[in-house]
Amino acid sequence: MISTEPGHERAYLIGVLLPGTSQPEIDEQMRELAELTRTAGADVVASELQRREQVEPGTFVGRGKVAEIKEARDELRYDLVICNEDLSPRQQRNLEAELKIRVVDRTELILDIFAQHARTREGRLQVESAQLHHLLPRLIGAYDYHRQGGGIGTRGGPGEQQIEVERRRIRKRLKDLEQELEQVRSQREQQRASRRGSDRKTVAIVGYTNAGKSTILNALTGAGVRAENKLFATLDPTTRRLQLPTRREVLLTDTVGFIQKLPTDLVAAFRATLEEVTHADVVLEVLDVSAPAVAEQAATVEEVLEQLDAAGKPRVVALNKTDLVGPATLRRVVRELDQRFPGAVPISAGLGWGLDGLLSALDRATGLDLVVIELLIPYGREAVLAELRQMGGLERTEYTESGTKAWARAPREAVRRFQDYLVS
Repeated sequence: MISTEPGHERAYLIGVLLPGTSQPEIDEQMRELAELTRTAGADVVASELQRREQVEPGTFVGRGKVAEIKEARDELRYDLVICNEDLSPRQQRNLEAELKIRVVDRTELILDIFAQHARTREGRLQVESAQLHHLLPRLIGAYDYHRQGGGIGTRGGPGEQQIEVERRRIRKRLKDLEQELEQVRSQREQQRASRRGSDRKTVAIVGYTNAGKSTILNALTGAGVRAENKLFATLDPTTRRLQLPTRREVLLTDTVGFIQKLPTDLVAAFRATLEEVTHADVVLEVLDVSAPAVAEQAATVEEVLEQLDAAGKPRVVALNKTDLVGPATLRRVVRELDQRFPGAVPISAGLGWGLDGLLSALDRATGLDLVVIELLIPYGREAVLAELRQMGGLERTEYTESGTKAWARAPREAVRRFQDYLVS
């Protein structure tokens, strides 16, 4: 049922079905566009598709469809039109001139959601940078009057500060933002270097937006981060220590969710955040088995991992939200995904099902390069044993007159640190 609460914007969604795109694919895209619209705070009053051989260069959809949308204004009382593709500046200007109303493309919609959810200084800087990059080519002197009223596509960044913005001022602001973001990137690299110095393995949680990544982080570590049934509830990465069944410790990081057609401006602006995935030792990919397009979502995640040069990393796949599907559906999904993700672990992070199996899988994946070493630790140097326990895990110990004899696992590159205690 469509909400009619006062203050809610009312959105008319339009998409184009082109050759090479199947009906189920475009239906899923439009369903996702509606969910994005609701997440941004608007009500969907209509959703239409036009089948075309190619996108209309001047108005995205054909002139006839533009006229139909315009005629429906009195009946549907919509406040804005949202297109399922990125619009060229020309298409956006022409549509707004024809319809006398704001027109927002998919990228603007996603950026608006990011602007609402950015909590930290880093997140706000990243969102503003992406918004300005998207706005810059659309500035032809000034924006129309209807872009000064607030709402989707005008929040955060330039929308609240100044619509009548000149290109040189935006470029100046972008330069300043780049310098600030470079400082953020440098700080994050120092943090990563510090983690590498501890010899703890790092695991990055990745997945489609709203797949349950934050819920998994909370379930495994008690992190207490915000986990909502909304798209892009998490923008800022959170890292927590996680103890595995072998009592080794790893660092688990929640990251921003992926989505189809992730705006390139957004990927560039969130470079420092997404590098948490690039530098991770292991990737924990979360798939929502209750999503109708789970296979397509998995393909989107794969595409983004390839962009980040992280597709070849050791990976553990969690099939999440198993409590939301029946046994037959779960068997079908597992069967469909088994060739691509053999050994995927079915779980329900919300209910705590299957987490032991997930921990064991993470233990194996993060221990691929561990070697067994034998050491003699003098009494009084128990800190060495604690370090070994966190790093790789103690298999067993014996107490002797000379000290504690220990058989432990450690990353191959860290063995030299224990040279003084190694038993030949």
